[in-house]
Amino acid sequence: MGRSLSIFLFVILLFHLNSHSQSVGLVLSGGGAKGIAHIEVIRALEENNIPIDYIAGTSIGAIVGGLYAAGYSPDEMEKLFRSDDFYFWSTGRIQKEYRYHFTRPEADPAWLELRLAKRDDRLTVLPPTNIIPEVQMDFAFMELLSSTNTACKNSFDSLMVPFFCVATDVHSNEAVILRKGDLSEAIRASMTFPIYYKAIQIDGKLLFDGGIVNNFPQDVMEEIYSPDIIIGHKVADATREPGTDNLMEQITNMVMRPTNYEIPPEKGILLETKFNNVSLLDFQKYDFIAREGRKTADSFIDSIKTRITRRVNVDNVNRKRKAFNAKKPELYFQNIQVEGVEDPMQRRFIIQSMKHNYNIVSLEELKKEYFKLIANEHLKSIRPLAYYNPETGFYDLHLKVEPEKNMRINMGGNISTKPINQGFVSFDYRTYQKRAYTLSSNIYFGRFYSSFKVGGRIDFPTSLPFYLAGYTTLNRWDFFASSTELFFEDVRPPYIIQGENNLRLEAGIPLGLHSKLFAGGAFSNSNDEYYQTDIFKKEDEPDQTTFNAFVGQLGFERNSLNFKQYATEGAYSSITAQYVAGRESNKPGTTSAATIRTARHHGYYLLQAKVLRHINIGKRFTLGTQLEAVYSSKANFKNYRSTMLTAPGYTPTPHSRSLFIENFRSNNYLAGGLKTIFHLKPALHLRLEGHAFLPVKEELPTPELTTYRSEKYFSNYYLQGMASLVYHTGVGPASISLNYYDKPNTKVYITLNFGYILFNKRGY
Repeated sequence: MGRSLSIFLFVILLFHLNSHSQSVGLVLSGGGAKGIAHIEVIRALEENNIPIDYIAGTSIGAIVGGLYAAGYSPDEMEKLFRSDDFYFWSTGRIQKEYRYHFTRPEADPAWLELRLAKRDDRLTVLPPTNIIPEVQMDFAFMELLSSTNTACKNSFDSLMVPFFCVATDVHSNEAVILRKGDLSEAIRASMTFPIYYKAIQIDGKLLFDGGIVNNFPQDVMEEIYSPDIIIGHKVADATREPGTDNLMEQITNMVMRPTNYEIPPEKGILLETKFNNVSLLDFQKYDFIAREGRKTADSFIDSIKTRITRRVNVDNVNRKRKAFNAKKPELYFQNIQVEGVEDPMQRRFIIQSMKHNYNIVSLEELKKEYFKLIANEHLKSIRPLAYYNPETGFYDLHLKVEPEKNMRINMGGNISTKPINQGFVSFDYRTYQKRAYTLSSNIYFGRFYSSFKVGGRIDFPTSLPFYLAGYTTLNRWDFFASSTELFFEDVRPPYIIQGENNLRLEAGIPLGLHSKLFAGGAFSNSNDEYYQTDIFKKEDEPDQTTFNAFVGQLGFERNSLNFKQYATEGAYSSITAQYVAGRESNKPGTTSAATIRTARHHGYYLLQAKVLRHINIGKRFTLGTQLEAVYSSKANFKNYRSTMLTAPGYTPTPHSRSLFIENFRSNNYLAGGLKTIFHLKPALHLRLEGHAFLPVKEELPTPELTTYRSEKYFSNYYLQGMASLVYHTGVGPASISLNYYDKPNTKVYITLNFGYILFNKRGY
């Protein structure tokens, strides 16, 4: 009896000791935005004192698991995933405060960029390798995890919680288990889904998303750490048979191998959260995804408690987290090394652009300079890595640079139900050493607008950067009357043709991140052909007015808009002062009352100011304001129509740029408008705009259009408006718009457009 009691007590003691030594491994699957649910599972485990001794994941599971292992609490991860910063780096867009305007090229209607490379003595066209730019993400991972590498000494087993993640070797198509090195690179590799993100290279291997070969590494967890219990959380859907028109489903089926999500009952517990309407990048559905993840965790928590009897108080976890985070040195940078660039002058250009003459650079200063450099079109990508230098007490910044190909072709334009279709092609050649050189040319072709431009720009990366640029441009606009039918146009012959050739020279310096000061001069030759009446015959000869002029200008421009057309966030402002001196020549046509050719000289000043601002009111609504003012000492030209053709115009909407409306042109005017933007989805919005145009002193024509009668100051005003549904695709905006103009004849236009209504610059 006594011996039996002793054996029984020994077994109870052994069970008790074993229960208190239970080790727990947590495995998190891939699944894109659905992985937000992982955070709630971790939160539920912590709140119920369930230990997490090891953690592993693939793709989004690697992000959540890696952040947790690095000392981020569930609350901190939630704050990160909900933040605007996360939205920007997950979509590749640049935050307003880091949009560097100084190096922006002149706006064009490009959709697609193709690079040209010389291989085997032949030019090869290189299509884009990824949809989402990686520059935001690369810097974010460096910012979030560089100090963690110092704390764990680059061993993932020495993180707050031992961790590994899975990536895929692109060449061998085999799993790569990442357990050491740079944590940010490891996570970045594990979540790099093909097509969406660009593959990265680690230890000589090009790596993609680990979900391609193992989306749920519970087998690897057992092999490496052999925990007593594995808790797995699956958020990935089974691949579905793809439709003929769903490219991403086709790619997913090709690259994602079937994964075994089963955990044998004796090995652990599998939690599964199912979603029917959450796509790869639906991070804006955070509340819904988190709620579903919490439901899953709560439904399994009793079973988990039964299987895992060991407890770790959440206060102890927080103390452990605090102790680990205390090992992280603050991010200050001293030395910069550049990899991927052989030319020493090019390396100097990059280092000088990042550091200038400062010895120590803070994270915030570095971030601004990083995005300035990323805006440089001579560099394709810059992946930053930070290594702590114990000798200096600062971080050494290591930049993995991929220079841009020297040659680039851009293609784009506008496709419309109105006769304003146009194509666009540009060719650029770029190189840099001490300075950055860009030679560029483009061509627009279409019935409404055609143009050719060629020129170049030199950027000097001095402590105060500056550029010199010169371009010659040929422009031609054909304005014609058309009906308001949506698909069938009753187009009459052109009644105004504007041609303009110019040679522009310009120099500029930056004034802060978003602003630049510029000065320059231009020689412009314009030739306008027009009729003095709206009713004319095909055999009628148009009037011709030529104006050969020299233009000097000084200007200030500030731009932080997020899109070059249909912007929804940011601001734009500019002030320009011009002096124009030139000779006007007029040749009357058959519809003119005049019969004698005339010529006269003009010399005048032109001051123009523009302000556009967007104010975000919550996540769903944005209010925009736009103001514009023009003052000119310009005298009237020979007749009314030539005066209007050379007068500045107010064209606040894309469609208004394609029309010649005399009611919205004047040598002196005030104009402005309000915009209400309703965000239906991250890339889809409805915008309503109303604008008013107020000529300071309007000149009205006589019936013959050859003489004027002046109105009193501010005696008339004209209205225009637009209602538009806009979807920003990855290559350009698609829109359906209803446009109204306060003018004679046709007032309402309905248009469907894909692309941009943008033009090369005029000389004045």
